[in-house]
Formats: sequence, structure tokens, C-alpha cells
Amino acid sequence: MGFLKNIGEFIVDIFKFFIKVFIVLFLVSVFIAAYSNGEISKIPNLAVIKLEGPIFDESKILKEIYDIQDNKNIKGVLLKIDSPGGALAPSFEISQAIKELKSKKPVVAYASGTMASGSYLSGVWATKIYANKGSFIGSIGVIVQGTNIKDLADKIGIKTQIVKAGDYKEAGTFMRKWSDEERQSLQNLVDKSYTIFINEVANARNLNIKDEKKWANARVFLADEAKNLGLIDDVSTYKQAKDLTQKLANVTEGIWKEDSKYEEFLNSISTKTANFILSEFMIKIK
Repeated sequence: MGFLKNIGEFIVDIFKFFIKVFIVLFLVSVFIAAYSNGEISKIPNLAVIKLEGPIFDESKILKEIYDIQDNKNIKGVLLKIDSPGGALAPSFEISQAIKELKSKKPVVAYASGTMASGSYLSGVWATKIYANKGSFIGSIGVIVQGTNIKDLADKIGIKTQIVKAGDYKEAGTFMRKWSDEERQSLQNLVDKSYTIFINEVANARNLNIKDEKKWANARVFLADEAKNLGLIDDVSTYKQAKDLTQKLANVTEGIWKEDSKYEEFLNSISTKTANFILSEFMIKIK
């Protein structure tokens, strides 16, 4: 069975390769045809960066940010955000990259759906923050959570065996109730992370840190209330946010460099075609 699966995967890879080659050749031919007719697109001077979904790996968006930062043709950036947040470290990494980008060219953050927790932190240093009227903003807080499955483990006869060095190496374990010392250690970690988070927001948005209970108690706000609290600059549409980006970039004719869907398109077409051809073999790829 494993041998057949390996053969199937090998065939899938071959199909994907030839389909990609075909599409590349087709696109090249279209490009050459456009060039011969004098229809080459103008050089983009504005760019959209999308921050979507949970934040766990910042590498892809960081590459986009730094590529655009180094691109002298790009005069302004729209950061389109629809993310519930995620891990603290990558969110901070993105936040600092946006801060650095803003020092070189204007960045407008636009909350198209959710800009909360880590995604709010990610975009907080934008030149301006705008939001869809129905978007969710805020959730400025930090959480560490875990389960305690000791009773279940006892019922089914599961026991742990541990060798460790360091009193707090088991802090956060799900196999038993946390000790008071472990809980306090985790609480200290959360408190320090929270302090860093709210100070970052206060500095970026010129908010009074003494009022943090109003805007940083992990509540989620609709755009209107978020504006009143100073978390965003205004409520707008996506088009208005794009227009503002062009205005701040001081370009007469805005030419947008949209996200490249090239590789995604190739993978999607080749995968679907390969799956269709090999459906008789009951082999699926993702």
C-alpha cells in the first residue's frame, strides 16, 4: 500500500511539474504579446500587504515588508488586516517591521474584518489606522491557558514519567494541577508581556497609559468605539483607505502592486488537475 502511495505521489509531482511548465510558457507568451503591442503595465508606486489569519509564522509577511521597504518605486503601503491575532513574538516582529517601514514611507493599516490582539499590535505603528464599520478592534491582553487531564488520565490508566532539571520546567503541564509556584511564575510572565504590549500601544497611539483599563482590558470594540478610544483614526471603506494611502504617498497617479497570486495559481491548478486525473487511484494531495 505504501509502495502504491509513493508511486502515486511521484506521478502527482510529474503532473504538477508539466502543468506548471505549460502555464509558465503560456504566461510568457502573453507577456511577449503584450510587449509587442505596447501594453506593458506601468511601474507600481503603491502596494498592498495582507495580514490574514492567525499569526504564528511571520517569515512570509516580513519578506514582503522588507522587499517593499527596499523598493524605491513604492511610495506608500496599505496594510490590509483581517486576523484574530496569535503568538506574541511574531506579532512584535511584524510590529517592529511596520514601524521601520513607516519611517521610510507612509503605511495605512485597514481593518477589513478583525484587528485584534496580535494583529492589532502588528499594525499599531502604521501612519494611520482605518477600519471597516463592522470590524472588531482591540482585545489588547495576554493569555496563557492549559488543560488539566489528570482525572481522565487516572481513569484510563495513563501515568507520566519525568526527568527534569529546573524547578519550573513543568510549568504549564496538562497532566496535573499547576502548583502555586508554577501558576505565579506563569502569571508573572503574562503580566510582563501585557506591560510590554500596552506600552507599545500607548506609545504608538499617543494614549495615556493610566487609562489602560479603558482600552486595554482585552475587550473587543466595534470601529466607532475604537475610534472614540483612540485605537484607530477613523471608520472608512477599503476604497477610502486606498485613496488615503495614495494621498499620503503624494503620488498623482496611483498604480497598485497587488499581491502576486502567481505561485498560488500554479499550485492550485496543478494540484486540482493532478487530483482529478488520479482520483481513480484514491490518492489525494493538499
